[in-house]
Amino acid sequence: MRFAALMGVVALAVVPQAWGVAKTCDVRAFGAKGDGTTKDTVAIQKAIDTCAGYKKGGVVKLSGGIFLSGPISLKSNITLDIAEGATLLGSPDREDYPKVTFARQPTVQPLVGSVNAENITITGGGTIDGNGHIWWEYVHAVKEAGVLGNDHPRPMGLVFDHSKHIRVEGITVQNAGFWQIVPYYADDLVFRNLKILAPHSPNTDAIDPFSSSNIVIDHVFSSVGDDNVAIKSGAINSPGPDAPSKNITITDCTFENGHGLSIGSEIAGGVQNVHAERIHFKGTDQGIRIKANRDRGNDVSNISFKDIDMVDVKTAILITEYYPKAAPDGEVPSMPMGRLTPRFHDIAIENVHATGSGSAGTIVGLPESPVEGLSLKNVDLQAKTGLKIAYAKVAFDNVKVKADEGENLTVAPTATVVGK
Repeated sequence: MRFAALMGVVALAVVPQAWGVAKTCDVRAFGAKGDGTTKDTVAIQKAIDTCAGYKKGGVVKLSGGIFLSGPISLKSNITLDIAEGATLLGSPDREDYPKVTFARQPTVQPLVGSVNAENITITGGGTIDGNGHIWWEYVHAVKEAGVLGNDHPRPMGLVFDHSKHIRVEGITVQNAGFWQIVPYYADDLVFRNLKILAPHSPNTDAIDPFSSSNIVIDHVFSSVGDDNVAIKSGAINSPGPDAPSKNITITDCTFENGHGLSIGSEIAGGVQNVHAERIHFKGTDQGIRIKANRDRGNDVSNISFKDIDMVDVKTAILITEYYPKAAPDGEVPSMPMGRLTPRFHDIAIENVHATGSGSAGTIVGLPESPVEGLSLKNVDLQAKTGLKIAYAKVAFDNVKVKADEGENLTVAPTATVVGK
């Protein structure tokens, strides 16, 4: 009896699915070499497709090497486990990246992507490296290189397209040709304990939620060539309809090289319920930034930034409805309100300390759509130049601005500031 029982246990142990344990598909078993030279695209994709065919999905394992690959497509119920010391490295051959349409614009397939998939995890301690230098050289000095749909498309790193229940944890994502991580019309995503690296490179945003909801960005270190985070929801001159981005929390992050924590500029679907806390900025171009213009705006509301520390940031706070300019040149006529008119309101900035900034900041709305319901509480900004406010209604509570040159605070006749 005991022998028979023991054999039954052994039988179950060799059939993990019987206990609900996910199957493991080691890419080497499917022909991957991991030598950094042989293209392993076919083998990796075969491992993904095989594991996805199991009832409970499976774990696709990359370990002990550099796995050179063109674009791969993740499927539902897949864990991509890139072990510590292992790298998924993007192919250096541009022809390996097929042309696709993304966000209604022509581009090329990302290195790692999912479409209409769910229950995906990427983990393991390893690295996804887009080999971006081949693309950065390709677009050097090209006008509009940072806009989707230009004549020099570049692959993004990770794109989750109409996908949900996504976890990316404990890895390094670096050197994608374009944006590093992009949720697009996606829901329920967690990005935690990540390093995202692509410093001094063109338009290499770290995380860009685009018309996506219910997102956690936690304990992320990013040093990139553009926005450290940019929350988007619709293209410039979008014909619509566009879904908003909403319910996003950003906590305990450190941002170094980059353009800071941004909402916008392309927000034709609007942005609501974004809350950022305990963020450290060091040497970024901007710190807190909300940006749009009459050709790409919508409702931006219920936004909060709390417990923020900035060191040597060029502009501490930038809230503008004139992007790419910080403020207009001279008087601006009022225009009729339209679908793409930015409407910024109910924004709270609390417990912010900035030293060594070039500018304390600019807060400027449109004549037809002033910034409303903006509050600054326990804010201490030390900068070369002061804080400028126009076309806005702002409440101050214990706000200190110290400028090395000129006025500490300049409030235009078009603005109202209470509690100075």
